[in-house]
Amino acid sequence: MNHRPPLPVPGSLLPSLIDHTLLTSEATRADIEKLCAEGLEHGFAAVCVHGSWVDVCVKLLAGSRVKVASVAGFPHGAMTSITKAKQTELLVGLGADEIDMVAPIGRIIDGEWDYVQDDITRVVKAADGRVVKVILETAILSSTRIVQASAIAMEAGAHFVKTSTGFHPAGGATEEAVALMHAAVGDRMGVKAAGGIRDRETALRMVAAGATRIGTSNGVALTHSS
Repeated sequence: MNHRPPLPVPGSLLPSLIDHTLLTSEATRADIEKLCAEGLEHGFAAVCVHGSWVDVCVKLLAGSRVKVASVAGFPHGAMTSITKAKQTELLVGLGADEIDMVAPIGRIIDGEWDYVQDDITRVVKAADGRVVKVILETAILSSTRIVQASAIAMEAGAHFVKTSTGFHPAGGATEEAVALMHAAVGDRMGVKAAGGIRDRETALRMVAAGATRIGTSNGVALTHSS
């Protein structure tokens, strides 16, 4: 296990780490168009949207470096693994570059690791080489479970572990959770901090703790000095 502390990232590079996110059910076409325009303007890593908007984002971002991310099993992760895999397959067919999937949280709490690994593996296979980020909902997990689930996600072939959906009442990302995830996966996977990151200072603290991607609906605000 690689316990080397993460290298500091200059604030000027922060936009390139941001997944500019809009996952509210009431988002309109105008909202999505604005999200993509901001992604292009600020050079964000990706925009992250629900599946019904993937095709729109693909067209708006064509030819740019901004990726289109979408979600599978969101926000609870409790549907069947087959359902998540099929959803992933459909999202990839629409042009999604990255998939943020919600792991089966109850199974993680119960320590049913074979089920958890199979669930993630099915999505990774369905993603067919696209980046897969595994959401663990760390605010409701013990430190031991965070480390164990991160290791399982790595074994299943995922590319990132991610703290939160941002929709759970228990809370979102913390520096402690990010540090645990980074310690578990080292440089072999990315770590995405998401959930409650609303300002630049918080984002930079997450990066210092080991985050290599930041998920936030406040991406534009994070590009400005605090």
